[in-house]
Amino acid sequence: MPALKEILDRQASEAAGDLYEKLDRNRVRCYACGHCCRIADGQAGVCKVRFNRGGTLYAPWGYVSGVQCDPIEKKPFFHAYSGALAYSFGMLGCDLHCPYCQNWVTSQALRDSHAGVRPLAITPEQMVQQAQKQGARVLVSTYNEPLITAEWAVAIFKEAKAAGLATGFVSNGNGTPQVLEYLRPWVDLYKVDLKSFDEQHYHQLGGRLQPILDTIRRLHAMGFWVEVVTLIVPGFNDSDQELTSMAEFLAGVSPDIPWHVTAFHKDYRMTDPEDTDAETLERAARIGSRAGLHYVYAGNLPGQTGDLENTHCHGCGALLIERRGFRVCGYHLTADGNCPRCGTAIPGRWEPAFRGQITAFPYVPQFG
Repeated sequence: MPALKEILDRQASEAAGDLYEKLDRNRVRCYACGHCCRIADGQAGVCKVRFNRGGTLYAPWGYVSGVQCDPIEKKPFFHAYSGALAYSFGMLGCDLHCPYCQNWVTSQALRDSHAGVRPLAITPEQMVQQAQKQGARVLVSTYNEPLITAEWAVAIFKEAKAAGLATGFVSNGNGTPQVLEYLRPWVDLYKVDLKSFDEQHYHQLGGRLQPILDTIRRLHAMGFWVEVVTLIVPGFNDSDQELTSMAEFLAGVSPDIPWHVTAFHKDYRMTDPEDTDAETLERAARIGSRAGLHYVYAGNLPGQTGDLENTHCHGCGALLIERRGFRVCGYHLTADGNCPRCGTAIPGRWEPAFRGQITAFPYVPQFG
């Protein structure tokens, strides 16, 4: 049986011309992520899945590593198509190597000998047909880092948007101006993981802080719907100082950006810290509100963080969307996305009416 690298080398196509440039001596520079790798002939970038063959950059193409049907609240998007089914697909590879990654089996393929799953060949048309069959409203690239497979995501999203579906990225945010311009016509929703506000912490994860901050600013300015998640890891990024820095940065971009503070649990190579408790999430949420953010949510601990799973009007405080975990228990927005009590416009991407919820739990669909 061929090795995973051999399979992935065949499941590739020339990268988009917008996302790389040719250099001297058959080298190329890749602009799919913030590393902007210079890649010699016969070598791969930091992500391990974009590679140079004969002076041409190749990118992953024509497969998925798996699909799952998720409530959109799991992504998490709390201000977009409430209750909708998000048909979610992943690929292989990542430009970071977070030791607590919950999707390490796919994200760390070709970097960790224990990771990797066999890719499933599929076409964009088949992906969209499967999404429609399940009743999905949104098609999302997630589970690994979608920036490094941007060409394939765009091929799928072109079909999705033609079929009337919304599209989304669940990303670490390590972007570039080039890749965001490439994605702009085809991606509606963009979730960014802001993992820390400390340069050394980002170095430990294999990245840098500044490209993530620049990406968040650009995404907002370019009109993507942006929500930001911070996984609170005890002893890593849970100090009041660091949480305040993150919250103040986001509020400076826009106080309307929803900030989700979520609970770490032991996974992959990080088994030392204790799991994050509800009190820590509540503390982080208070910091976010004090910094001026209008919408701060505490996730991953359903029913344990009081009212912090719900959406309230930032004008009058009225309860607008009630949640428990991924389940929408109450929905009170007007048809144009306003508060019914005071008329305040609630930022987001809303349907004219709540369509109900196909599922409040993830499930793996059957193909065919």
